[in-house]
Amino acid sequence: MPKELLLQVTPEIAANESLLKDHLSKQIKVSAQEIQHVSILKRSIDARQKAIKINLKVLIYLKGEPFQETKIELPIYKDVSNAQEVIVVGAGPAGLFAALKLIELGLKPIVLERGKDVRGRRRDLKAINREHIVNEDSNYCFGEGGAGTYSDGKLYTRSKKRGDVTRILELLVAFGASEDILVEAHPHIGTNKLPKIIEDIRNKIREFGGQVLFETRVDDILVKNNEVEGIVTQNGDKIHANKLILATGHSARDIFELLDKKKILIEAKPFALGVRAEHSQELIDSIQYSCDFRGEHLPPAPYSIVKQVNGRGMYSFCMCPGGVIAPCATSPGEVVTNGWSPSKRDQSTANSGIVVELKLEDFKPFAKFGALAGMEFQKSIEQKAWHLAGETQKVPAQRMIDFTKSKVSADIPKTSYVPGTTSVELGQVFPGFLTQIMRQGFQEFGKSMRGYLTNEAILHAPESRTSSPVRIPRDPMTLEHLQIKGLYPCGEGAGYAGGIISAAIDGEKCALMIAESLK
Repeated sequence: MPKELLLQVTPEIAANESLLKDHLSKQIKVSAQEIQHVSILKRSIDARQKAIKINLKVLIYLKGEPFQETKIELPIYKDVSNAQEVIVVGAGPAGLFAALKLIELGLKPIVLERGKDVRGRRRDLKAINREHIVNEDSNYCFGEGGAGTYSDGKLYTRSKKRGDVTRILELLVAFGASEDILVEAHPHIGTNKLPKIIEDIRNKIREFGGQVLFETRVDDILVKNNEVEGIVTQNGDKIHANKLILATGHSARDIFELLDKKKILIEAKPFALGVRAEHSQELIDSIQYSCDFRGEHLPPAPYSIVKQVNGRGMYSFCMCPGGVIAPCATSPGEVVTNGWSPSKRDQSTANSGIVVELKLEDFKPFAKFGALAGMEFQKSIEQKAWHLAGETQKVPAQRMIDFTKSKVSADIPKTSYVPGTTSVELGQVFPGFLTQIMRQGFQEFGKSMRGYLTNEAILHAPESRTSSPVRIPRDPMTLEHLQIKGLYPCGEGAGYAGGIISAAIDGEKCALMIAESLK
């Protein structure tokens, strides 16, 4: 029987198979030559002490013990060309994994994506970065793969209760992701590698009879007697089906407005909002690893920090080691920031959203918008930032210590944000209560992470699309909308997920519930 072992080793040993076998041989008191194979089941970094260790969970096979490399396979899909149709609105992780699951269950998905395919999006990303042109249907948020495709590809989720995380990770591996994502404590694919995986998922959907339609925006949902009958596209085309998975992501404001206009029940939802902070990766490494140089065997260091300030949580969000800041506006007249990292995380800067939790009472000045009050609050900050920075895709920026002292920065060095920055006192961007919390919070961060509070760090504003400002209520058992039969609100945009993995899980769950309802 193979022997399972938990151990701590140095980064050098963890990175070298021969050194690891030598170490394990001493642990289990056999010669290294007797060890046939070592499978690493889990790997994480312990940087709490000055001497950094790697936590490993391994399975050791000795000579003579049966061992065979296992290849992760896709489920068996059958052709669904002539099967009952289900409309899936949105080709982000919720929509794509819902479509795959529908095929697995013998149903035909018709996936409608307002944006372009994953390769076609690149031209529009270049336009927003270089020419400050925002395409409302094709950008960092909209298009094949959704916001996650060009926003780092993080696969870590705390939402273990939502469903089978391992299944989603294994599906991604079967579609070409590295098997490392099954092992790492904080798995990550990388913005440069995720597009090919997304493309392969789309090809698989089409191969087995599903449809994927790009540049097809839903302008109306057909409802009769409180039951879904289909949708109308921006060209006036109608697609009929009585089952609809609505997986449009957290930035599809036109969908929220459509539901509100049609008096389909939605509700305001709290979210978090703040800035994106950029430091040198070298500084973050020195803080996290307590060393001048991290060496070749440690990855660029991430960080996670949470503080309570004036009764509010202020915390890091979507931290990108070795990454860059990107322009994520979805309409002209607004600026929005987000961050991403390539798979090697080899850029010289590290960035993270630093955000403050909001409450429904914060949206009172926008009460006339009803369920859309939070969305209008969010929009007002993005539009104010656009105006203050010069009405392009440049963003308001400020050195971190200057921000805590309400001082306009005399200059802003070049950052990873390609459209550029404008020196602005960020207190002008945010409501007073939010500014006060962030100023105090950064000082608290500096006490916990010595060196973090520095004027070499640049704050970019705003980081405003952390999650959906709207929830589309659904029955907790059937996942069907509380009011409209056949409508399945799904994923991050509906308020039921917070990242690639949880969105994919929710997509599968909605597909399962539809199949159950049809039995």
